[in-house]
Amino acid sequence: MAKIKFHFLVCGGAGCQAAKSEAILKNFQDVIMERKLETEIQVIKTGCFGFCGDGPIVKMMPDNTFYTKVTPEDCAEIIEQHIVKGIKVSRLLYQDSGNHENGSGFKTRGLHKKQIRIALRNCGFINPENIEDYIARDGYQALGKVLTELTPEATIEILKKSGLRGRGGGGFPTGLKWEITRNVKADQKYVVCNADEGDPGAFMDRSVLEGDPHTVLEAMAINGYSTGADKGVVYIRAEYPLAIERLKIAMKQAREYGLLGNDILGTGFNFDIEIRYGAGAFVCGEETALIHSMEGLRGEPTVKPPFPSESGFLGKPTNVNNVETYANIPAIFLKGAEWFAGIGTEKSKGTKVFALAGKINNVGLIEVPMGITLREVIYEIGGGIKNDRKFKAVQTGGPSGGMLTEKDLDTPIDYDNLIAAGSMMGSGGMIVMDEDDCMVAMAKFYLEFTVEESCGKCSPCRIGNKRLFEMLEKVTKGQAIMEDLDKLRNLSNVIKDTSLCGLGQTSPNPVLSSMDNFYHEYLEHVGDKKCRAGNCKSLMQYIILAENCIGCTLCARNCPVDAIAGERKQAHLIDQEKCIKCGACMDKCKFNAIFIK
Repeated sequence: MAKIKFHFLVCGGAGCQAAKSEAILKNFQDVIMERKLETEIQVIKTGCFGFCGDGPIVKMMPDNTFYTKVTPEDCAEIIEQHIVKGIKVSRLLYQDSGNHENGSGFKTRGLHKKQIRIALRNCGFINPENIEDYIARDGYQALGKVLTELTPEATIEILKKSGLRGRGGGGFPTGLKWEITRNVKADQKYVVCNADEGDPGAFMDRSVLEGDPHTVLEAMAINGYSTGADKGVVYIRAEYPLAIERLKIAMKQAREYGLLGNDILGTGFNFDIEIRYGAGAFVCGEETALIHSMEGLRGEPTVKPPFPSESGFLGKPTNVNNVETYANIPAIFLKGAEWFAGIGTEKSKGTKVFALAGKINNVGLIEVPMGITLREVIYEIGGGIKNDRKFKAVQTGGPSGGMLTEKDLDTPIDYDNLIAAGSMMGSGGMIVMDEDDCMVAMAKFYLEFTVEESCGKCSPCRIGNKRLFEMLEKVTKGQAIMEDLDKLRNLSNVIKDTSLCGLGQTSPNPVLSSMDNFYHEYLEHVGDKKCRAGNCKSLMQYIILAENCIGCTLCARNCPVDAIAGERKQAHLIDQEKCIKCGACMDKCKFNAIFIK
């Protein structure tokens, strides 16, 4: 049999699939068959490469060339030029943030500079629907090692020495959580994977499940062996169909290979996994609310203790970890606790996966060592701010986090430093804002999300956040008075101190951090009735500059509410009472006669 000379790795993540990567796969295969190159070229569907803003991605091996924004129509040209003639298709080559051709050198190009991939180690390298690809990259060796060489106690001790902390936002030591669950005596225990990722702009866990589902299954089995559980449950949002499909395929393959089910690897250890679906409630990211949802009840949190490790799913001891936490575990057992603990900072070991989004050049998925600074992430990995605009803030920790500013750019990213700076790690969303963003409007955006997602069980969250949102609406509409700003801060602190669960306790963070860092914008909204970023429509006015207006009537003819009047060849006026601030007049004006006041 002839040896394959070239491998085409085509991104099969959700983002690239939406941009027709499945059609790219098919077209590559059709052209290969047409040219009778089946013995030389193999096309492989992979998970996310991380270059989400430049998808669909095709990576050519062995020369490690990246093609970006590939269309199905490009497939024949890539094969003809790259394979047949040995010439790279320059117009499709990956461009780094400095717009320099960078078709090779995977680990040093813009988005992958300074990254260390542990949780994402297989994403973009293997076909997530083929267990043999996972096994070829040391898959299930960690499970075999644990089952044949280590006791449950020794397994937990290694995890404790590694310093791994929960990546779902709380940062609780993973090994300690496993130890607590193991020490509780019960006839039945459960292992749960929290895949209910719901932060705006976050897609870390989903990408791991889409690109490397077996690593989560392997880690869950190790968890079951360590804690004394023989049943696992993956709780995942029903709105993540691709992740669910690949998870099901992986579970079926693992059972066929004897890696899930009874007598795994002939060791007498039994462990199997089922899937439970969530309806998309943000509060179900909290472990007690998640467990209630798994039981068919309303997804509401409960007061702890008792903790799930003592009384969880169906009243039994339950160990809950999120997807990214599990994705680190096989590597820890293969490379050692000391190796993992040697990455990161003193209290935050290893790496963290972030979803970079917002006003940044390199939108995508990254994995960086704990302790890297925000400046390095935003400017070196992220390629800086789009359109050379000025950086204004970055929201870390999703709607529960805070807005960090230029003074925080040299803050090392870890659990403790982000909290000290007024934000939090969260699950890993990182949304970058520039000078065109209004911080009051952004605080209102995040608070609107938490108001919608509150389960309503406790009054501070259910009622308090609603009142907080109404106050912010008054500010953005120019209806607030100065006393309202004091009320905003006071109510935010009351909600933080009295809410039942982490959702309510952290929901005022965007309000408080924006007031701490951008109080002048609040004062402008209230005192001057002005939004410097021009985001708050109620505070905007479209004005026609008489000396530039030639009376062409183009603006009046395109106004949907007839708010513009004037004779032909004479300066026009905008009726501010009628104007809906749609911007159609400014878009149509050819003489720069319309501006925003």
